[in-house]
Amino acid sequence: MLTESDTTSPPGTAAAPVRRRGAAYAWRRRLHSTWVALLAWAAALVFFFPVAWMFVSGFKREADASTDPPAFVFTPTLDQFEAILGRDFTPFLLNSLMASIGSTILVIVLATPAAYALSLAPVGRWRDSLFFFISTRFMPPAAIILPLYIIANNVGVLDNATMLSLVYTAMNLPIAVWMIRSFLLEVPTAVLEAAKVDGAGFFTEVRKIILPMIAPGLAATALICFIFAWNEFFFAVSLTSTRAATVPVFLTGFITSEGLFLARLSAAATMAAFPVILAGWIAQKWLVRGLTLGAVK
Repeated sequence: MLTESDTTSPPGTAAAPVRRRGAAYAWRRRLHSTWVALLAWAAALVFFFPVAWMFVSGFKREADASTDPPAFVFTPTLDQFEAILGRDFTPFLLNSLMASIGSTILVIVLATPAAYALSLAPVGRWRDSLFFFISTRFMPPAAIILPLYIIANNVGVLDNATMLSLVYTAMNLPIAVWMIRSFLLEVPTAVLEAAKVDGAGFFTEVRKIILPMIAPGLAATALICFIFAWNEFFFAVSLTSTRAATVPVFLTGFITSEGLFLARLSAAATMAAFPVILAGWIAQKWLVRGLTLGAVK
């Protein structure tokens, strides 16, 4: 017959396996997190390596940049950057800034009321309107370049930064409408109803409630539209020649029949990427908040 002493476990013996399993589970979680972090860093380094190599190559001489295998040890020089500045880089930079900033401002101004009408105050057949906006992106740029060129030539705005800014506005407007609409859908309707009860008019509601709440989303949309406009090449090379040529058009000048000036092209590309990197660094807080604003219901 079993006695009470036989059936009763010593204190703490039942909890010991549970603690061991908990410690093993925590150790596996830490190991899994470590592997995920290492894979993320490896992927980031793989994707960032071309940018880092471009930056490093900008400080090489042409002889060092064209060696096979690549030269990792070299004497840095600023000759390539001085040569870029000596080739009148500033007008191309100003043209890109004018076209990109102008189009970004126009996109935000036009897309915000359109997104409002398709989200908080939906118009009739709003699904068809949304599809129409995004369908304008289906047509390849090569299919519309000839009509655009003829119109610009007849109006007298060919090789003009203003014309380029309008083209970039039309190019980025559908994406901006869809993005800003997703941010507006996250605005709580209870807040808007409370504002109406307190006597807030339409413009007060927009200015003091809606715009401050979606400001990170607007910043993210503006930065993305700015990057798309800054990097655009096809319309810039087709609709400009000398007066309104942008930075991407300037970069093609280093690919000639004499060969590829790799070091100088790397220096020019580094200078071309700097404004976008600076804008992203300044707006990184709003960019992260804006990109996640419309992601979670």
